[in-house]
Amino acid sequence: MTEKLKQASLEYHAHPTPGKTATRLTKPCDTQWDLSLAYTPGVAEPVRRIAENPDEIFRYTNKGNLVAVVTDGTAVLGLGDVGPRAGKPVMEGKAVLFKRFADIDVFDIEVEAESPEDFVETVARIAGGFGGINLEDIAAPHCFGIEQALIERLDVPVFHDDQHGTAIIIAAGLLNALELQGKRLEDARIVCLGAGAAGTASSQLLVELGARRENILMVDRKGVIHCGRPGLNAFKASLAVETDRRTLADAMRGADVFIGVSGPNLVTPEMLASMADRPVVFALSNPDPEIAHDTALAVRSDLIMATGRSDYPNQVNNVLGFPFIFRGTLDVRARSINVPMKIAAVHALRLLAQAPVVPEVLAAYDLDHLEFGPDYIIPKPTDPRLIDWVPPAIARAAVDSGAARADYPAHYPPMPPAGAVEQAG
Repeated sequence: MTEKLKQASLEYHAHPTPGKTATRLTKPCDTQWDLSLAYTPGVAEPVRRIAENPDEIFRYTNKGNLVAVVTDGTAVLGLGDVGPRAGKPVMEGKAVLFKRFADIDVFDIEVEAESPEDFVETVARIAGGFGGINLEDIAAPHCFGIEQALIERLDVPVFHDDQHGTAIIIAAGLLNALELQGKRLEDARIVCLGAGAAGTASSQLLVELGARRENILMVDRKGVIHCGRPGLNAFKASLAVETDRRTLADAMRGADVFIGVSGPNLVTPEMLASMADRPVVFALSNPDPEIAHDTALAVRSDLIMATGRSDYPNQVNNVLGFPFIFRGTLDVRARSINVPMKIAAVHALRLLAQAPVVPEVLAAYDLDHLEFGPDYIIPKPTDPRLIDWVPPAIARAAVDSGAARADYPAHYPPMPPAGAVEQAG
């Protein structure tokens, strides 16, 4: 980050009002009559209705459009365990994206918890006022247990975006890249460098989509996660496979796919050269990828590459997912975000990238032309059709899978565009 950018960011966050978010009133509150409706004595009537029927909370309060973005500050961006207070600017940023892209209201909540159990207890006790819980920037392995515990306790969707949001975008781009390379997911040999939140969730989702568990080699700081390796915790043990490969270099030989969610410059040109013909490389460490974009293209002219950066083609950006996933989830009052809903999001994004690009996207990126191909396998965040493609796919999957408490919304299209639900299975 340049000094100019650092200073500009500080000025942006500090002036004219500290922070990036605020609340606004949705009802008039100018007269005595207005006040008597907004608060006492009028407010007593919706209170009675909700006490009689808890589902009336969706009719008389903002619960149905309100998400809590919650962190303990243990894994904030690439900065690590900076604590919940230092994580607040990121949580406010998440709130901005929810509102900007899907008109969802957010309260950001930073929890000081001495243990994962304390964190779970805090979130569980405040969850009743929210339509969904977006967990954010919580370090592995605690993030897995925290999310699962909250899913089991709550009747609103709990979604750790660092896990599942990243996995959904990766999967959508990867399916398109493999199609362009003439390969099938079920046949692909996949290496995932990084066995934390994003890597674990990505491997699990790819298996749900048809990848073979034995074809996925997970690699962490100690090398390949294999069945004979001692000291594996329960989460990593679930990722272990039978293999005689031990190092990243071993794993990369003959691989069709590399997914990096780890750190900068960990993949050498020699490793990349050893991959199979027509490889797919997702080097997502940000801002510095596992192997530099230009280096990779110099080594392999036959690859398709994605990064986490906006200045290269094929940016894996979570803003393609979470606002629209929660929009569809909230609109059917879903109790969870389940596997069918995640798969529906994958296919909606995959198919949108194959659709003709609209002028708004070309203008935003100062392009004359853009079409589905090696440099365009994932939709752009500025694509205005994301709100029309992803939420309907999510909503339909929620209804069909039994996760929804409300019907498919009347204002949605009859089916998600381009048959996204059918192709999602």
